[in-house]
Amino acid sequence: MKNEVNKELMDPMRKNPDNWKWIFYINRRDPRLIVPKLNPTMGWTINLGNTWAVTGLILITAIVVGWSIWM
Repeated sequence: MKNEVNKELMDPMRKNPDNWKWIFYINRRDPRLIVPKLNPTMGWTINLGNTWAVTGLILITAIVVGWSIWM
């Protein structure tokens, strides 16, 4: 039941073109870290409006760059 309510609330946010900048999804009001793309068969994307998602992306990038420099 709760999943149905969440989907009803979150799906319109994902489909709103104002929340998409090129291929990037940016919506500070959406609490999800990862959201389906406009065409769900194309996969998922990161919500760049979520602080935790951006922090994770920066951390992963720093680890990959640090690892490549160290090796």
